[in-house]
Amino acid sequence: MTTEERLETLEKELARAKRRNRRLLAVAGLVVGALALVWIVVAAANRAQAQGGGVPTVIRARSFALVDENGKTRVELDVTKDGPVLVLADENGTPRVGLVVTKDGPGLGLYDENGKSGATLDVTKDGPALRLRDKNDKVRAALVVTKDGPALGLIDENEKGRAMLGTGRTVLPDGREITYPESSLRLFGPDGKTIWHAP
Repeated sequence: MTTEERLETLEKELARAKRRNRRLLAVAGLVVGALALVWIVVAAANRAQAQGGGVPTVIRARSFALVDENGKTRVELDVTKDGPVLVLADENGTPRVGLVVTKDGPGLGLYDENGKSGATLDVTKDGPALRLRDKNDKVRAALVVTKDGPALGLIDENEKGRAMLGTGRTVLPDGREITYPESSLRLFGPDGKTIWHAP
């Protein structure tokens, strides 16, 4: 083996050793951070125990973030001005599940691998609603229950309602309002006008 080949081999081994050392330092940093967090929680528990004679019943904070072994945030729990929010993310850090409670009511969102909404479930003062969205994040199907009753709507890619099963209100051209019963089915053209209904 020539001197140049030996030097090249040594350089490769040195580069590998540097990469290993960087990884070890990163892991050591995570371990130290985790130990610091544990120490803070234990110290708080000990203080609470010394003051109250038992284990703490409440840990108070504005937000929490849980990370995986690669340092990516996988769980976030936060209290915003609009209300509490819980977000669960995948291995890429993309939000996949969101749970919120606002002044309007609770909501649950399920998202695709691009972070776009696939389905949402909301409960408001008007009633519960389940909405299914396409890859362009447009609502394509909705199931709602209002004071008038349940309804299932199918919507086209241009966001026009095309079919409605169940209750619904319609204002006629002469100004009269019709409330359809749960047993009704209405079909609409691309322009939104009714093309068929029963009853």
